[in-house]
Amino acid sequence: MNALGVIFWPVILAFALTFMFMPFLIAYFRAKKEGQMIKMVGPNWHSKKSGTPTMGGSLFIITIIVTAVVMSLLTKNFSIQIVAILLTFLIYGLIGTFDDSIKIFHHQNEGFKAWQKATCQIIGGVIFYLLLLLSQFHFTLNLGFATLSLGLLYLPFLIFWMVGWSNAVNLTDGLDGLVAGVSIISYLTFAILALNRQMFDIALFDFAVVGAVLAFFWYNKKPAKIFMGDTGSLALGAGLALNSIILHHELLLLLIAIIPMFETLSVILQVFSFHFFKRRIFKMSPVHHHFEMIGWSEWKVDGVFWLVTLIGCGLSLLIGLK
Repeated sequence: MNALGVIFWPVILAFALTFMFMPFLIAYFRAKKEGQMIKMVGPNWHSKKSGTPTMGGSLFIITIIVTAVVMSLLTKNFSIQIVAILLTFLIYGLIGTFDDSIKIFHHQNEGFKAWQKATCQIIGGVIFYLLLLLSQFHFTLNLGFATLSLGLLYLPFLIFWMVGWSNAVNLTDGLDGLVAGVSIISYLTFAILALNRQMFDIALFDFAVVGAVLAFFWYNKKPAKIFMGDTGSLALGAGLALNSIILHHELLLLLIAIIPMFETLSVILQVFSFHFFKRRIFKMSPVHHHFEMIGWSEWKVDGVFWLVTLIGCGLSLLIGLK
């Protein structure tokens, strides 16, 4: 299969499977009357979203894995690295699934305790590290101007990177379509970087994500018929970290995922400012809620944040394709 097939077929297959089966998942949750409980600390107009079906990420995770496995086998690109990325992607999705299940079936907005979620995420990171050992992965950090060999110190970096970015995308998932749009642009960028390095196994995974999330966006755009839940956002965030590690473009992720980084910083700054100075920097955090509070519509926030992501990804390609 030529390079065009590596691009075309994963997108088409993942899109078709997700688009076809998502209505059945939505209908199932509606029939069971199980939906997302909306936090009262958010904008009060979000309360009308309460009861919207969630855990849409469970379907697109399955379609991504099926597509990536089938296509990597057909194109003879099946490798330990694709096993590592798919297994870890699934583990983070399952962490989110258990978290979402607690919220849904106990009719509350809080799922796992913070330490429980962090422990599971760390275990997922350790499993990914062990799989990389089997693939004779070079545990070096690309600083752009130099390469830093970390050896065993790469493990704590890897865990910090994966836990941090999975939670960053989770924080970003607060508006209809926001994370879906950001993810499509970000994973497409990583797919191009993977093709540039002729790492077709990783490119297949990334294109599968693009296709599946593009189909999911149809149902998640405002007004959302279904949310991805922690199931989807934790997996997508981990997947971005996995890409940056395997492709040795770790620091480029700061540009590629500039919006999740900005969202996380807004929460950190808000907590710090209120704790020490009893003052809030933003009207509400994460920062997408701040823009809502000053009168921006969800579509305007989405559009601006997607544009910022597009600019960040464009800059990352200028750097990464050299």
